[in-house]
Amino acid sequence: MEFINVALPKGRLGEKVYDIFEKAGFECPSIKENSRKLTFENSEKGIRYFWVKPSDVAIYVERGAADIGVAGKDILLEYEPDVYELLDLHMGVCRMAVAAPENFRDDKSKTLKVATKFSNIASNYYAGLCRDIDIIHLNGSIELAPILGLSDVIVDIVETGKTLLENGLVPFETIVPISARLISNKASYSFKANKINEIKNAMEEYVRNKND
Repeated sequence: MEFINVALPKGRLGEKVYDIFEKAGFECPSIKENSRKLTFENSEKGIRYFWVKPSDVAIYVERGAADIGVAGKDILLEYEPDVYELLDLHMGVCRMAVAAPENFRDDKSKTLKVATKFSNIASNYYAGLCRDIDIIHLNGSIELAPILGLSDVIVDIVETGKTLLENGLVPFETIVPISARLISNKASYSFKANKINEIKNAMEEYVRNKND
């Protein structure tokens, strides 16, 4: 039997995403067992799931190790993988935003120092504004950068904005809304189109009904 290989992001989001697959009719009971296994399959449904680091889902899909997967729009914009984006799952909803201390005023005569782990998104955004920037790529605790004078602003994911406020920062501009997306390998979408579309359509119907 031909399987559809599905890359799921590890963690809370992945568990919610699997729940959509299950409710859409593509359950795999063994995935809920408490084990250290990383792959799970239901031969009757022709589907195989595996857990991967969220930022790696798009790599597995792009390179064909997975036929489909679920990745955040932030990952898709930052790494620009060569995949098809099939469906917005309306989960993991947040936004990519520019944040800075409340008293910040942008002096256009100076290069703007931007701290972020999303260098590509930040570069594209400010290129669209024709703003000269200096990207400072950080991997964590981005909020510290303006506090310690390392940067003028930060570009980061904002959910509630609570972490920003606790660190004396406020979001100034929203760059793009973010949510989880169903993505597909391009070759898989050609060769396994019927099965992938069956899964996508069932998930789309579930998401639509849930959000109505």
